[in-house]
Amino acid sequence: MNIVLIGYRCSGKTTVGKLLGRELKREFLDTDRLIEEKTGLSIHSYVSRNGWRDFRRVEREVVEEVASKDNVVIATGGGVVIDQENVRNLRKNGWVAWLDTGASVIRERMKKEQRWGNFRPALTGLDPFKEIDTILHERMPAYESASDYRVDTDGQNPEEMAQAIMRALSQRYKNSDEGGF
Repeated sequence: MNIVLIGYRCSGKTTVGKLLGRELKREFLDTDRLIEEKTGLSIHSYVSRNGWRDFRRVEREVVEEVASKDNVVIATGGGVVIDQENVRNLRKNGWVAWLDTGASVIRERMKKEQRWGNFRPALTGLDPFKEIDTILHERMPAYESASDYRVDTDGQNPEEMAQAIMRALSQRYKNSDEGGF
């Protein structure tokens, strides 16, 4: 069974995913990095050149590919849940944890990333900082329905989030006949 991390951009999916992969001795896959490898462009450049619709098509291909693997940790892009085919593929062989992060925390992390030269493309044509509240509100039901477990990330460091996910997984398997994770 795969461990799948969902949540808005800058919620900590990549950082927590790497920690989980290391701790559980599993391969870590980041769908955004795989898209960049496949297209030869950063997400920002690809979206600028080809638009969000084409990006979502490539994302669907990558998600289908990684979801077919077994016993890996997968960090997804923030919008993966808006495509129900992605959700179905990820849930087939995956336990999904939602890193639920507040808008103010996301803004701070995005500012920090910009200082490092990492720019996130706007999702709506608005300023990426101004659209956070709107997009979070729109995606909240999709994150909720796609997830098996919710991690409130506000005030937690990545190690604490990874530990919370491992405890939840351990509890899930303790209460089932499926064995360990």
